[in-house]
Formats: sequence, C-alpha cells, structure tokens
Amino acid sequence: MKNMDIRLAAASSGVKLWQIADALGMTDGNFSRKLRKELPQEEKAKIFAIIEKIPMEG
Repeated sequence: MKNMDIRLAAASSGVKLWQIADALGMTDGNFSRKLRKELPQEEKAKIFAIIEKIPMEG
C-alpha cells in the first residue's frame, strides 16, 4: 500500500482521511485516489502538518 506513512500518522493521531481531504479542499474520494500513488515529499510535508493541526482544533 502506498503512502503508509501518511495513513499510519493519521490513524495514530486519531485523524480521519476525510478530515485531511477537507483541509486540502477536496473530497474524501479524490484524496483516497490521490493516496494510491506515492506522493512527493513536499506534498507529504503539507499533509503531515495538517495531521498535526487537526487534533488541536477539535
């Protein structure tokens, strides 16, 4: 499975993939399809920042 680091970071933080998609301004279906191919490091860094931020908001 691709982007396991993103998936594991989200799961361990209690963040759902749909929450990340919402923060990126896309649907959860589009985000899930995006995760099918390994993402570049710059994009992963943006997603990891979102994963860190979401639990603080809720």
